[in-house]
Amino acid sequence: MLGVLTGFAIIGAVVATGYLVARIRLLPDTAQPVLGRLAFFVLSPALLFTVLAEADTSELFSALLPVSIAAAVACFVLYAVVARVLWRRAVPETTVGALASGYTNANNIGLPVAAYVLGDPALVAPVILFQLVVAGPLALTVLDVSTSGRVSLGRILSQPVRNPIIIGSVLGVIVSVTGLELPDPVLEPFRLIGAAAVPVVLLLFGMSLHGRRVLAAGTGRRDVLLALVLKVAVMPVVAWVVGALVIGLEGAALFTVVTLAALPTAQNVFVYASRFERGTTIARDAVLLSSALSVPALIVIAAFLAP
Repeated sequence: MLGVLTGFAIIGAVVATGYLVARIRLLPDTAQPVLGRLAFFVLSPALLFTVLAEADTSELFSALLPVSIAAAVACFVLYAVVARVLWRRAVPETTVGALASGYTNANNIGLPVAAYVLGDPALVAPVILFQLVVAGPLALTVLDVSTSGRVSLGRILSQPVRNPIIIGSVLGVIVSVTGLELPDPVLEPFRLIGAAAVPVVLLLFGMSLHGRRVLAAGTGRRDVLLALVLKVAVMPVVAWVVGALVIGLEGAALFTVVTLAALPTAQNVFVYASRFERGTTIARDAVLLSSALSVPALIVIAAFLAP
């Protein structure tokens, strides 16, 4: 479990640095929205392009992919039904909450966990593929349409060419699937820019914690708690059921899909919420609390399923 604890400790240190930056007012009040736009429009697309472009096609479309999709979709749907149908939440907040319940931190935490716990960082590639090429674009389209007040077929169809995260992800998959060998001078600028994405997002997240209390009254506590239960408890269980009882996975493969399902909510959810200025409190609290609760969850999973 040293790999799990190490990965979380590194991330926690960067988040704490961001909190300190905000606390001592090192940057002006406009820093957070500026950094948020930088991460969304420049840094994250470059990172996602390089991650997917350099991924092995066999890893991207492995047998782990349908299990990861089933577990995530189950949580998305469960959250949406409760929040939208029963609680009558607005579409943007429902979308952010659904993402918080099933969109895992496959990059910042998933890669170190896959490397140190599962023994192969490429095992997280199917999760990254589904989230960045399918779940993310769909959620961003819903957020764009529901917050703009303009619903048209043209706006929906043009979403992929207007969103840099979608563009970067799709181009990365194309490079990987076609086997195109890009020379290092072409890839290196993307690597350099993309390398700044994770620390900037973590710093931004830490800055957002200053002056705010987690699960404060009037901030949608039950929305956050619902997302937490789905993310930390329900999603790993669904992954086990689908993997073991439906597909027939066992041993290391079953351990892998359940472990990846138990990863905390991705910081990308907070980035998306910040971009559209809807559901930011739900996203922030879900990311923070799921990161803390995922540690004991991963330890329990390793104790029962590790081969």
